[in-house]
Amino acid sequence: MFVDNAVVMIRAGKGGNGIVSFRRERGLSKGGPDGGDGGDGGSVIFVASENENTLANFRHAKELFAENGHNGANQKKHGKSGKDLVVKVPVGTQVKVGDSILVDLTENNQQEVIAEGGLGGFGNAHFTSSVRQAPRIAEKGEEGETFEAELELKIIADVGLVGLPNAGKSTLLAAVSSAKPKIANYPFTTLNPHLGVVKVAIGKELLVADIPGLIDGASEGKGLGDDFLRHVERTQVLLHMVDAYSEDVARDYKTILSELKNYKVDLSTRPQIVALTKIDGLDEDIVDDQLKQLKKAAKKQTIHKISSLSGDGMKELLFDLYEIVEKQRKSHATDEDDIPVITIQDDAHTRWSVEEEKRGVVIRGSKIERFASRTDFESEDAVRRMRDIMRKMGIMKELEKRDLDPDTKLYFGDNREDYIEY
Repeated sequence: MFVDNAVVMIRAGKGGNGIVSFRRERGLSKGGPDGGDGGDGGSVIFVASENENTLANFRHAKELFAENGHNGANQKKHGKSGKDLVVKVPVGTQVKVGDSILVDLTENNQQEVIAEGGLGGFGNAHFTSSVRQAPRIAEKGEEGETFEAELELKIIADVGLVGLPNAGKSTLLAAVSSAKPKIANYPFTTLNPHLGVVKVAIGKELLVADIPGLIDGASEGKGLGDDFLRHVERTQVLLHMVDAYSEDVARDYKTILSELKNYKVDLSTRPQIVALTKIDGLDEDIVDDQLKQLKKAAKKQTIHKISSLSGDGMKELLFDLYEIVEKQRKSHATDEDDIPVITIQDDAHTRWSVEEEKRGVVIRGSKIERFASRTDFESEDAVRRMRDIMRKMGIMKELEKRDLDPDTKLYFGDNREDYIEY
């Protein structure tokens, strides 16, 4: 089953906790701290694979969880890190969180970390110093990144076939490639996108995508809607196919052009070639008349008259398509080379803010929130360390300016369970 959209819950593994432990040996009453660090949580990693062509697997596997890290142990033993979860997805898969694209997997074997595992917490052996011989501090492991994501597959092809149902798209793809789309003389024969590799000449190939036919009002949900237009978003050129047997070829052309324009990404400006199809069964004067009407509607577009069954006009059409695709490839390569590389020195991770609310004071900032997530708030030593960190960052000085009550609760980020009293 072809599925090009799925929603999944992604959770990277939690880091293991560090522990408080002291060495215990016969004849040694006061051994030093030997609490080990927790292991890191596993990450969720996506890998693009040409062997995958649908998101159907995610209809049943809606939760992608990586393994948690293990806690540390005595004798400075480091906890085992959690295993990464490696997930194969089709080339062309986008991972979205809200309205933002997190990653876009456009190349075979491209690998991206979707969710980072949490770091393991330090054990008390980590905090030993010349002035602190017996620390009783151990950190908790960090939570792994967790969020709901939308997976959307957009087929990556050189040429996208568009047109009304029965315009001959599937017949053309079957004639010039090894693809075997369903072909019949009724609307909506094609219900899923199909891909085919077309050999134009030795060393010259095109990847062609055939999508279900559009009808007037598709952008408003009529027929099959315009959901499948996402599969021609990435194409270099559109082959706009018009049936020569149509009663009004100009109307048919304008109908599809309107749907391309009304799509969420305006596809009407995409480079395109127009093809008048199925000319093999018509008299030459009828074909010429249809071609004349189509030229008036399509104006500056290059127009070919073809027959997928007899092969008439196919060679010239494929060479023209290949030439446009090559120009587009070179243009994109030049654009990428011209993009300047800008390095920005940013200290955003050290920034913080203080907000007074009814329940207490909320302290925000990536660095301080990260420290808070690793703090055991039930340990006096750990809370004392947290205060020291806040003092070094200047947060305590800001709090002192606000003349807060001594029992004011200090929260960190959106966490409303853990707090310290001012």
